[in-house]
Amino acid sequence: MQVKAAANRAGDDFIRHGTPLFRRTNFALFAAGIATFGLLYCVQPLMPEFSKDFGVNAAGAALSLSLTTGVLAFAMLVAGALSDAWGRKSVMTVSLLTSSLLVIATAMVRDWHTLLVLRTLLGLTLSGLPAVAMTYLSEEMHPESIGLGMGLYISGNALGGMGGRLVAGVLADFVGWRAGVGAVGAIGLLAGLVFWRSLPPSRHFSVQPFDRKTLQARFTGAFRDPGLPWLFASGFLLLGAFVTVYNFIGYRLLAPPYGLSQAVVGLIFSVYLIGTFSSAWMGHLAGKLGRRKVLWTAFALMLAGVLLTLTTPLLLIVLGIVAITFGFFGGHSIASSWVGRRAGVAKAQASSMYLFAYYMGSSLAGAGGGLFYASHGWNGVAAFVGALVLAGLLIAWRLRHLAPLPGPPSKGDEPPLAEV
Repeated sequence: MQVKAAANRAGDDFIRHGTPLFRRTNFALFAAGIATFGLLYCVQPLMPEFSKDFGVNAAGAALSLSLTTGVLAFAMLVAGALSDAWGRKSVMTVSLLTSSLLVIATAMVRDWHTLLVLRTLLGLTLSGLPAVAMTYLSEEMHPESIGLGMGLYISGNALGGMGGRLVAGVLADFVGWRAGVGAVGAIGLLAGLVFWRSLPPSRHFSVQPFDRKTLQARFTGAFRDPGLPWLFASGFLLLGAFVTVYNFIGYRLLAPPYGLSQAVVGLIFSVYLIGTFSSAWMGHLAGKLGRRKVLWTAFALMLAGVLLTLTTPLLLIVLGIVAITFGFFGGHSIASSWVGRRAGVAKAQASSMYLFAYYMGSSLAGAGGGLFYASHGWNGVAAFVGALVLAGLLIAWRLRHLAPLPGPPSKGDEPPLAEV
């Protein structure tokens, strides 16, 4: 049975690099990654604009992202199971197209509560792509090609996260935030159509009826490992700290003594590109030295960045943002791949729990940071983020003393989760 399975796995019906089918698949998923994270994060540089247009404070404006990521966190727990019943491509296509239409509708609303309703629904519809894309790749790609395919998909995610922020932030300064959000929605719609036309149908998918009790039993197993719950907490703290900084740094830089324009503040989000380097570099370093010896350095770098943002010179503030970004992407790369190593046969469920904690960090900390900004300005935000990072350092220290798994390290541990 095992020999037959291995032979089937090596068959020609799997997608291999260097073939037209591989190029089609990765073009489709690259476009989907750009769209998904552009649609999700396009509101982040616009929060000061929301405060002006709708008369909400910083904490209220942060709900435009926190509600989306909060719903996304819960929805991703079941989106994969739904795709087992409905099919991979159909779930991902509906996810992209409906999410793009919701973002376009967001650009047209005239009251704050309607905007929040649309952004909440966006978290529900968006969940269908990131939760399913990696499953599709693992099912359809040949083992020799999946690493390259996953890397290209992750690149699309990173570019989408930066591009959505950049397009919306820069356009807001010249033609208004509605045009910026509408442009991101239109790009997402075009990407969704490209995805629908380009992605090959599943060849290795078999329908599995949705079973709530079975799904619940699988998730509970992830908490039996002594390290996985602490890695889930690391994901919460990493994204919570990162998103909080990016949510509110615009308020500080738009105000005196800096008085930067919305376009310039939007350009600061190009720092995001550093993550495409740091995630690979720190992940490789962790592979050589051991994750338990490297994870703490990511939190230490983020803490140094937070301290730099407390200074006055603009250059030092930007360097602080660079350090926070570098540390975040490196830490996420290490923690997420460590989840794959610790999870054993329950990789899918452990990955889902990690992503749940990851996006809940964005939702809860991202919104909570606004309360600190309202009461103590940037100093309050920095203190809040500093506390999150210090907690992460303590967890990294605990994980440093975690007993390693028996046996040699897996040759091909799971790649970093494709979320940014």
